[in-house]
Amino acid sequence: MKSLFKSKPRTPADIVRHTRDLLRSLERAPDSRDPKRDDKMSELFRNMRELKSILYGDSESEPVAEACAQLTQEFFNEDTLRLLIKCLPKLNLEARKDATQVVANLQRQQVQSKLIASDYLEKNLDLMDILISGYENTDMALHYGAMLRECIRHQVVARYVLDSPHMKKFFDYIQLPNFDVAADAAATFKELLTRHKSTVAEFLNKNYDWFFAEYNSKLLESSNYITRRQAVKLLGDMLLDRSNSAVMTRYVSSRDNLRILMNLLRESSKSIQTEAFHVFKLFVANQKKPADIVGILVTNRSKLLRLLGDLKLDKEDEQFEADKAQVMKEIAALEPKDRP
Repeated sequence: MKSLFKSKPRTPADIVRHTRDLLRSLERAPDSRDPKRDDKMSELFRNMRELKSILYGDSESEPVAEACAQLTQEFFNEDTLRLLIKCLPKLNLEARKDATQVVANLQRQQVQSKLIASDYLEKNLDLMDILISGYENTDMALHYGAMLRECIRHQVVARYVLDSPHMKKFFDYIQLPNFDVAADAAATFKELLTRHKSTVAEFLNKNYDWFFAEYNSKLLESSNYITRRQAVKLLGDMLLDRSNSAVMTRYVSSRDNLRILMNLLRESSKSIQTEAFHVFKLFVANQKKPADIVGILVTNRSKLLRLLGDLKLDKEDEQFEADKAQVMKEIAALEPKDRP
């Protein structure tokens, strides 16, 4: 007879609703007064594991599209994401990891061909403020950072972050003493500046002066080797992107920028030298070089030719060698321009 009274298996929507109730209870309860707190935490952990299993599948089965859609629909029906983000610091480490993976996956889930996470976030953009300020909390930084990068997949979110005062904070987050947190902030910064081409071009054009002043002084001239290496690589990625051609033309017309790149070319690190070369060649290739740029290249001609002649990659690279030969040829042929 017992088998007749077995409880019905929970649907994905049931699990989300139960999770939401537990999170609400957690949000209301002071940190340690609730006698049932440990039980609720255990239930939350089990639910998170179950939600993750539905979205990602497990060792025995692939995710089922219908179950994922049902879970996603219910998750964004009420403010579950907001609750989860706010309560994340109260969860244990394993539950936080699972919650982070659940939130990441939900950004990609389509319901009737719509990314409903994007619609939800468009109405709740202030959640990004919480995620970004997570970089100031070592315990939360990597969880919130991973969530933030997934949310940036939506153009509306990326635009909000780029246009917010938070962008200036990234220059400090990237230099935080905790290596893992700094690296995570750098990954988010790169995502913001490379994923949505038209939005990035608009941002760089509108904020050129303060952005590159910060970029040059805090990142390219940082005393930290890793910061310099990542910054010069990202600078190359940005300037070589066709969408940013107007920004690139402006950047390579500045003598201060040229001075910084020439210093990076002289670094002892082969990888920094190589990445710096990819940006330096844009100054040389510019058909409308201002007179002071030509003057600097002519004055430093012999040093530059010697430096470039010695610059070799560990692996043979025909394209690199061809670019280098062309740059050296251009520098050798330069004539000083009369300043207007």
